[in-house]
Amino acid sequence: MCTVCGCGTGSVEGQSHDHHHDHHHGHGHQHGHGGHHHHGHDHHHHGAGHTHRHDEGDSHHHHGDGHAHDHHGDHGDIHFGQGAAGVAVGNMSQERLIEIETGILSENDRYAAANRARLAGQGVFAVNLVSSPGSGKTTLLCATIRAMTADGGGDVAVIEGDQQTTNDADRIRETGAPAVQVNTGKGCHLDGHMVGHALEHLHLHDGATLFIENVGNLVCPAAFDLGEDAKVAILSVTEGEDKPLKYPDMFTAARIALLNKIDLAPHCDVDLDLYEANLRRVNPTIEIIRVSARTGEGLDQWIGWLRSEAAAKRLAQAAE
Repeated sequence: MCTVCGCGTGSVEGQSHDHHHDHHHGHGHQHGHGGHHHHGHDHHHHGAGHTHRHDEGDSHHHHGDGHAHDHHGDHGDIHFGQGAAGVAVGNMSQERLIEIETGILSENDRYAAANRARLAGQGVFAVNLVSSPGSGKTTLLCATIRAMTADGGGDVAVIEGDQQTTNDADRIRETGAPAVQVNTGKGCHLDGHMVGHALEHLHLHDGATLFIENVGNLVCPAAFDLGEDAKVAILSVTEGEDKPLKYPDMFTAARIALLNKIDLAPHCDVDLDLYEANLRRVNPTIEIIRVSARTGEGLDQWIGWLRSEAAAKRLAQAAE
């Protein structure tokens, strides 16, 4: 169990143990190929500016370097995770924390690069869908798939990430799209190795669009490249206009933000312009589309973005 983000075991749906390979790549994954994945992630995230442990109940335990970091501002605010690493864990030095996290992300990047090369070889355009729980991500994805396939606009496939259950993958399969479920157990995000292994169990047609639906979490997925062409951040109008300011790393990493559930805006005390202003405050170049999975508003614009970006990727590859 990771002492920072609580990542534990994970598995790809429908696999059983055959034999074990010890993969030492920063996460301490042990994968039984053709079997369940056991992920013991030792990663220390400093993007959020504090140490946190996500177990069951999302309790946060903040520790200093041998002493409590209670830094009070003008208004009595308390700031944790001081120092070069941006976090504090027990008596571990800042230099050691940086070394550990650099190794973890470096190893993940190697898996992500392999995924990216594999997808590029097939002309597949891949997006990493990230959001907090309850944003309407799966409902929007199902609506997107139905709209894309209704007009014969190409093949789609999905890698679905959740801590437990196959509920979302089952919903996606009802649209007719192939989907592979990755259960991360206590893991709070997908990583490059999990996605690479899921690709082995997903039949992708050349030129397809691959949706990777990440675990609902706006912290850890920001740091992990999966080999995607773009991160797509989804947030709903019910989450509060300050959400981008609270989780800037994720919205900075995203190429585009989908402001979802806008059909609820008239019934909520919400300022859509302020949502957009805060998104551009943390990421001035981010594209923003207002959408509603229920009414279909904005879906054409969103699908147009997907197809335009996929076409641009093919042109870039042809020019190489």
